[in-house]
Amino acid sequence: MTAILPGPLKRAVFRSIFGFRIGRRVKIGLALLDCATLSIGDDARVGHGVAFVRTGAVAVGDHVRIGPLNIFRGGESITMAEYSEFLRLNVVNAIPDNDCYGTPTPAFSLGAGAVVTSSHWIDFTDRVSIGRRSIIGGRSSSIWTHNRRRSAPVSIGDYCYVGSEVRLGPGTAVPDCSIVGLGSVVLSSFNEPFTLIAGSPARVIRPLKETDAETIFGKTRPDLPDEPVPTIPREQERVV
Repeated sequence: MTAILPGPLKRAVFRSIFGFRIGRRVKIGLALLDCATLSIGDDARVGHGVAFVRTGAVAVGDHVRIGPLNIFRGGESITMAEYSEFLRLNVVNAIPDNDCYGTPTPAFSLGAGAVVTSSHWIDFTDRVSIGRRSIIGGRSSSIWTHNRRRSAPVSIGDYCYVGSEVRLGPGTAVPDCSIVGLGSVVLSSFNEPFTLIAGSPARVIRPLKETDAETIFGKTRPDLPDEPVPTIPREQERVV
């Protein structure tokens, strides 16, 4: 019922009855916010059709934008740092009451200025972290942290670009300043930054070149504050 209230009344109900922290100039559309705790920073946007279902602690930073029809389900914590963004039609899901071996940590974090575009599936039955100003680009990529009953976290570093229809399996890691090519299947961890990773199974194809700089260092949003970014080392000075 709260979801259909006018904006000012909706925010008042969320604050006074649910105990949510709602910042200044926040806009919330027709959305379901079924969270154990919720904090939304200043100037954030939550679009129509967004659903948080049986989630734990949710923290949404300043200037975050969550576009229409994104679904977040389960997990202990979901964190979106300032200026990060989900465009539309993404699913971020943790299996409730999972029977995985050990003690997986169902936590999802999206770094400052990072973007998840459209129609991706992210399983965070175990921990998933996407770094600063990284992009899950195109469509239909998926991240998996469990294989039947075995789980392992997945990490994507800062300033990475992951193309369309990429698959990342449990326990994989993409290092800072990397590009993962379209259609890749990532089944292992990589540790060398400034590389192009591609193939099925994925492997390092080549070092990044200066012509790749805009792909990983360009602003992810027009309103993103200016900041120093890394530079791609000279190819001849590196060994891959």
